[in-house]
Amino acid sequence: MASAKQPKPFPIEVHAKPGQMLGMPVASFLRDYWQKRPLLIRNAFPDFETPVMPEDLAGLACEQGVLARLISHDGNNNGWSVRTGPFAEEDFPGLPDHDWTLLVQDVDKWDADVRALVDHFGFLPRWRMDDVMISFAATGGGVGAHVDQYDVFLLQAHGQRRWKIDASESTKGKRPPLDFRDDAEIKLLKKFKPSHDWVLGPGDMLYLPPNVPHDGVAVNPCLTFSFGMRAPSAAELLSDFVDELVADACEDIRYTDGDLKAPADPNEIDTAALKRVVKALNAIRLDDPQQLENWFGRFITTYRCASDISPGPDTPEPVHVEPALSAGWELHRHPWARVAWRGNASGATVFFSGRDLAVGSKDAPLIAAAEVIDYPLWRKLSAKGRKAVLALVAAGGYQLLDPQAIDEDEDEVVDDSRDDDKRDGDGPELEVEYLELVNDPHSDEHAGDDEDPDAPEVEIEYTELVGPDQDADRQP
Repeated sequence: MASAKQPKPFPIEVHAKPGQMLGMPVASFLRDYWQKRPLLIRNAFPDFETPVMPEDLAGLACEQGVLARLISHDGNNNGWSVRTGPFAEEDFPGLPDHDWTLLVQDVDKWDADVRALVDHFGFLPRWRMDDVMISFAATGGGVGAHVDQYDVFLLQAHGQRRWKIDASESTKGKRPPLDFRDDAEIKLLKKFKPSHDWVLGPGDMLYLPPNVPHDGVAVNPCLTFSFGMRAPSAAELLSDFVDELVADACEDIRYTDGDLKAPADPNEIDTAALKRVVKALNAIRLDDPQQLENWFGRFITTYRCASDISPGPDTPEPVHVEPALSAGWELHRHPWARVAWRGNASGATVFFSGRDLAVGSKDAPLIAAAEVIDYPLWRKLSAKGRKAVLALVAAGGYQLLDPQAIDEDEDEVVDDSRDDDKRDGDGPELEVEYLELVNDPHSDEHAGDDEDPDAPEVEIEYTELVGPDQDADRQP
């Protein structure tokens, strides 16, 4: 009797194809890999050039309001230390050339070029995307073996990083131990036995579903972009949901016992009493589907760090918005905004950073998709949609800007960056050390140089001093 044919195992490493960043159709990835098994995609972003360099990240980590951490590893005793930002400029020059990592969260909120990379993940619900965290690691730097409770795409942006993962659960059906060490400031695994070991270069990307043990160590100074998905815990959902219920609960709804009978023991909480408790709780249960939808829309679009979006001093009066748009100005969405929408019987609702606004069914997808609203888009909106946008302008959700002035400002920034003499000599100097392999096949740093391809690899170390206005355009 012929043996049953064994199913072909899913590949864990693929190469991207033209038009297929994931190395396969989106439907195949979602069916076979999403939240099921890890996947390494070679050359997912061909010829990738990082929009953020290490000195940019260091400068951003010194800004107030930026979530940044500096993690160092002591190899002698396998100890770990964590410092939180904002940092001072003088913190960086004294760091060693190995075994430390700088992590900065929400870089997509501060840098438009980084935010634009999120568009490549349009095959997932946008409201599931939490942020783009960027890490700079000196040689040997990392954060230790750990797991994440959410899906993450790890894009290698600059330099090389060695990733080890334990994919035994998806390949062998054996769940790895997930106990944490109790002697470290960060959640590190007590045991880690990798099943796969890769070195990623610029443009390579590693997808990891939740609870896959992994450890990334810099082969040389490198940048890694982490696209993390928002996955609220059941406790988070329940806590916020209960707050919604309590806010709308009528004070007249109380525990009652009109059917009370003399108890056998007055100190006992009997079964009848517990049934009355359930009845009281059920009386404030959220049965209205529309109310449930609006609650979740507000919850999931609220920024997890509760950073408020508020109107600025230049917020225009509603009556001035349309004339300005017709004259060529544009409404630019606040970079901290989170937006989603949902249709309903009366039209649709746009959820904007914890707010819900009623709009027309055709308005909702237009508003949710547009980071910039110009006059042609404005004219496509219904009166209801325009009213919602004006309300968001008044709340600080959009800023009215002259695109011509923006272009001029960007030109000035480019010109300044090319003129070292324009840097303020009295400003802070951030020392960032580089290690490059001149003919490293994974690097595009020297593309176009007339170099001998057979020449030996030469290590070059150099330090750059960054002026104070390097990150002046990062304010939201």
